[in-house]
Amino acid sequence: MSGVVRVVIADDHPVVRSGIKGMLEPDPGFDVAGEASSGPEAVALALREHPDVVLMDLQMPGLDGASATAQIKAQLPKTQVLVLTTYATDADIVRAIDAGAVGYLLKDAPHEDISRAVRAAARGETTLAPAIAQRLMQRVRSPAGDPLSPREIEVLQLAARGLSNSEIASELFVSATTAKAHLVHIYAKLGVNDRTAAVTTALERGIIRLDQA
Repeated sequence: MSGVVRVVIADDHPVVRSGIKGMLEPDPGFDVAGEASSGPEAVALALREHPDVVLMDLQMPGLDGASATAQIKAQLPKTQVLVLTTYATDADIVRAIDAGAVGYLLKDAPHEDISRAVRAAARGETTLAPAIAQRLMQRVRSPAGDPLSPREIEVLQLAARGLSNSEIASELFVSATTAKAHLVHIYAKLGVNDRTAAVTTALERGIIRLDQA
């Protein structure tokens, strides 16, 4: 694309939003169309402003960044969502990419990298932080077996919270038999024999986080 890139900044921390805005605004190639402090605000603002790019944090009140991304992409397929977050676990990466994010950066990225990534996102090009690219490669090359699916990661997160098979089934609107089958597949992929070992292994590998569990 050509011309000015219109950007919406979605982050629940005012200091972060201010910093990103201060970084982009001096550049005439960017127009900050607005700021959102929650997931619902991000969706509403995107629908109103039709920006080229939404810079999206993942951990936000009301609606997490991945869910907000999915809603935005469903209604505004031409608007690109670039994740800018502090989180880099497999669960975060998978959910964001599955939701339709075009790129994934960490907040400690240099300002030039963020600016470059926003321009690339506006053109529909993918940009991944080196740590994210490395995690994706590890998933592809995982010696323990196939990577966990997004649903399997959800099941594992619920198991980490101590939910029983029937409770997991209720949360995900599936049968208890289906929930148990997911756990069996998870054990096989992680090379473990029970849910305690599965949760421990997943935490060690960064597949899930305790604050998500």
